[in-house]
Amino acid sequence: MSNLAILSIPGLRQKDLAHMPHLSTLCGAAYAPLTTSFPCVTWPAQAHLLTGKLADGHGVISNGFYWRESQEVEMWTAWNDKITAPQIWDLLHERDPAITSAVWFPMLSKGCGADYICMPAPVHNPDGSESLWCYTRPTEYYGELRDALGHFPLQNFWGPLASVASSEWIGKSAAHAAARYRPRFWHIYLPHLDYAAQKHGPNSDQARQSLIELDGVIGEMAEAFGTTYGGDLTWLAVSEYVINEISGVFYPNRVLREAGLLKTKTVEGGERIDFDASYAWALADHQFSHVFVKDREADTIREVVRLFRECSACDGVADVLAGPGRGKYGLDCERAGDVIVISTPQSWQAYYYWNEDAMAPKFARTVDIHRKPGYDPVELFIDIKTKGIPLDATLVKGSHGAPVTDDPADDDRRGVILCSREGVLPEMGMRDVEVCALALSLFD
Repeated sequence: MSNLAILSIPGLRQKDLAHMPHLSTLCGAAYAPLTTSFPCVTWPAQAHLLTGKLADGHGVISNGFYWRESQEVEMWTAWNDKITAPQIWDLLHERDPAITSAVWFPMLSKGCGADYICMPAPVHNPDGSESLWCYTRPTEYYGELRDALGHFPLQNFWGPLASVASSEWIGKSAAHAAARYRPRFWHIYLPHLDYAAQKHGPNSDQARQSLIELDGVIGEMAEAFGTTYGGDLTWLAVSEYVINEISGVFYPNRVLREAGLLKTKTVEGGERIDFDASYAWALADHQFSHVFVKDREADTIREVVRLFRECSACDGVADVLAGPGRGKYGLDCERAGDVIVISTPQSWQAYYYWNEDAMAPKFARTVDIHRKPGYDPVELFIDIKTKGIPLDATLVKGSHGAPVTDDPADDDRRGVILCSREGVLPEMGMRDVEVCALALSLFD
C-alpha cells in the first residue's frame, strides 16, 4: 500500500452510518466494533490511537495535567512533547524517512515529528484579545491557507459556537495540503459530532443533523483526495469514543471540601482552589476525575478512597482506584491522580468546588477553558447577549469518559472502525490501542 488516511471522529457510532452515505461509501468496504481504552476522552483517546499504548505508556492522563511542583493546572494547551511514546509518523520515519506524514488538527500535535502539521494557535495579544492563527509546518504554510480559505474559524472549533464550519475548513485545508505536498500518511481530526451530542444528547435531532453535516464535509474531502491520489489511498475512519445519554452529575471537589480536604482562597471576590493549603482536590474531566493528594500522604489517600466509596452524594460513582489499583486501566503512573474516581455511564463529574454561587470565581461564568480546573460542558449553554454561562451542571445531556468493558451490555457504548479495503479489520472488533499496529502493517 502506498498511502493511508485516518479520520479521527469523536462520537461516531455504528448506527450513525445510516445517516452518513458519503462515509459509508468511502470506508464501508469493512467495519467492526472499536473499543476505546480508558480514559475515553479526547487527549488520551488520540494518544492511544497514535502510540498503541495506554496512559502509563504515553503519559496522557486526561485533557489536562496538574504539575505538582509548580502547582499549576494545564488544560488544553500542551504540546506534543507531553506524549512520551513514539507516534505513527515517528515509527514510519524510522522505517523509511521518505514516508511523509500530515497531522491535521488532532490535539497535542504542535511540535510533533510529522512532516506537515496544521493546528489552531491563536495569538494572545497584550490587551487580552486573541488573533486568529494556526501553527503549521512548514511555518509559512498557514499564510497560504489563509489566503486560499480565509482564517480558520476558531470560534467554531469547540464550545458554544461550535459548528460544521470548523470541520469544513479542516477538510478543505487538508485537501489543499494533499494537492500541495502529497504526504503518504494522514491523521485528520473532524470534531463536529462532539458538541450537539453533549448539549442535547446523542440521540437528539440536533445530533442527527450534525451527522448529516459532517457527512457532507467527508464527501467533499474524499472527492478532492481522489483527484490527488486516485485509487492509491486507503481510508480508515475511527471513532474516538461514544457519547452517552446522562441523567445525573456529582461534584467531587465539593465532597472533598465538605470533608475539610479542599481549601479555598478568595481572589477578586470569588473563591479559587488553594492548591498549597489543600490536602486533596479533583481535576474533573467528563466522567472521571484525578484526585491529587498533597505529598501523596498515605492516610489521606485512604480517606479519599473511603469518602468516595461511602459518600451519599456520590450516587454516580462506579469505581474508585488508588495506588497500584490504578493499573486496572493503565493509569498507575507519575502524572495520574493518587485516586481516580470513575462515574457510571449515566453520570458525569463537574469541577465546581464553591458551595454558594455568589462565591464562584469570575471564570466560572465565562468561556475559559484554560483557567478552569476541569472540563466544563456547561459553556455550551452560553447566553449570547450577556456572554455569560449558567452555573447549572444538570443542563448537560451527554458525556463520555467512563470505561467500556467487554460485557455485551456495553456494546452500544462501543465505537466503530471502518476501512475502504476488505480483509483488513478483524470481524470481532478491535481496541483503539491496536490501530497503530494496523496502520503500520498497511505500509508493510
